[in-house]
Amino acid sequence: MTEVVEPRVPLADAHVVVAGLGVTGRAVVAALDGRAGRVTTVDASAPDADVRDGSLVDLADVDLVVTSPGWRPDHPLLAGALDAGVPVWSEVELAWRLRVDRTGGRGPAPWLGVTGTNGKTTTVGMLTSILAAAGERVAEVGNVGTPVVEAALDPDVDVLAVELSSFQLRFTRTTSLEASAVLNVAPDHLDWHGSFERYAADKGRIFARAQRACVYNAADRVTRGLVEDADVVEGCRAVGFSLGAPGRSELGVVDDLLVDRAFHTAADDPARHAAADELATLGDLAHLGGPAGVPPHVVANALAAAALARAHGVTAAQVRAGLRAFAGGHHRIETVATARVAGGTVRYVDDSKATNGHAASASLASFDAGTVVWLVGGLAKGATFDDLVVQRADRVRAAVVLGVDATEILGALERHAPQIPVVRVDPTDTGTVMARAVEAATGLARPGDTVLLAPASASMDQFRSYAQRGDDFAAAAREVAGRPAEDD
Repeated sequence: MTEVVEPRVPLADAHVVVAGLGVTGRAVVAALDGRAGRVTTVDASAPDADVRDGSLVDLADVDLVVTSPGWRPDHPLLAGALDAGVPVWSEVELAWRLRVDRTGGRGPAPWLGVTGTNGKTTTVGMLTSILAAAGERVAEVGNVGTPVVEAALDPDVDVLAVELSSFQLRFTRTTSLEASAVLNVAPDHLDWHGSFERYAADKGRIFARAQRACVYNAADRVTRGLVEDADVVEGCRAVGFSLGAPGRSELGVVDDLLVDRAFHTAADDPARHAAADELATLGDLAHLGGPAGVPPHVVANALAAAALARAHGVTAAQVRAGLRAFAGGHHRIETVATARVAGGTVRYVDDSKATNGHAASASLASFDAGTVVWLVGGLAKGATFDDLVVQRADRVRAAVVLGVDATEILGALERHAPQIPVVRVDPTDTGTVMARAVEAATGLARPGDTVLLAPASASMDQFRSYAQRGDDFAAAAREVAGRPAEDD
């Protein structure tokens, strides 16, 4: 069955059902005020929803469903709408359709988009900082921030830096971004998408109809394949980024320099292939590193952000200024406390955003061998952890395992790293679980170690969000750090 994209009547006359009344859903309702014929809200947990039970919606009377990203495609309301030929849009799709001209009649603000299994928020933050350094009025929007539709309706915004999840992209159909990037694709959210292939395909939707550049990870064959399969605007370029020396039409690293061989000169310049632009140095990113230096994934994120900004027309000097100004984000390899212990100190690092094995592996790689007491576990989302433990067991002194169901991570540790001491935190008292985990980790740590929260799992089994999980970790770590050292 061919999926219907367009409502049977114009939006101004349409009956629109808004699925979900979280931050996204409420922004959608506000945007539709005065722009849709009639709006019905559906949310089982929102007391002010028009309908609590989506099965009660008469789809014969519905012209369009706009869904929040937390709603699975197989939810009865969404599946029923698709079967009935009722279009289902994401909030991102609605935002694209409703976008307004910028002040001065310059047309709608261009979108620069980022997706990937890991690194989206950091990359969008870097991109926002670069665009601000270039004097742009930039809106940082999307997956975990301001809803896209709010910025799309603001005529004073010059450009949107958009973080897009696979959930949002699943029901996005007509966007045409100025430039877009897929940072990496590793197994994640397989319980939601049903397969890795479906997950990757939804990520690849960000490249559809791209205007100037499709930015991909040259070391990731999946992202390369998504670019090759993309249907883009004529003249759009494939631009890779690499942690090694860049090839033609790539950004990469030479010695300690971040360099550009894609946007450095005009496409018809005969000297193009013998030249490059210096964008920044690794020293410009040093404030985002740790004791082992600037992590490779931070460099990769900076290159992707730079590629998007360069596609937009930003200069090399502005890229460097923006990267220097970027302060990093919360819950992403963030040192939250340092405790004095007999013989030295122990550092506490919050990487609660490491919600899958790919992200946790990058996080662990940022530290020296045998120096990490690892807080791991949570909602696995159908993932396994064998590869992660095999790859990074050398970094781990001890592990503290969280989560209601810890079977997979405990099994992987037992099979592949039986030498690592493991403490299983009793999950029954959710309110104290993080405090108890931090106490256990502190007891296992030695002077010079890092207690690292890199759960490789989602948070919703015991926390409202990854942010609450990280905040609870930081609070518990600061409580420990506030105590006198044993040798005081």
